Amino acid sequence: MKSDIDSERLKASVQTQAGRIQKAERARRTLLANTIYLGTLGLIFVLPVIAAAYLGNWLDNRIKGYSFSWTITLIVLGVFVGAVDVYLFVRE
Repeated sequence: MKSDIDSERLKASVQTQAGRIQKAERARRTLLANTIYLGTLGLIFVLPVIAAAYLGNWLDNRIKGYSFSWTITLIVLGVFVGAVDVYLFVRE
């Protein structure tokens, strides 16, 4: 009698663990999904930096005679904005 109860518990435990393993296998991300995720993170970070660099260069060319460099300032601002964007994206 006791061995029947123990075997039923063992069977239920094994089935539960097998179900968890199968669920984990289905939920595992593929190499392609991870590559797309990292590429998206790269774009989210780099695009504000590039846009800021182009805008800063355009401002530097339009406003001659000032010693203030818009390019460097806006690149630093673009890095900050990109970092915040990446943080918010990863947090979701």
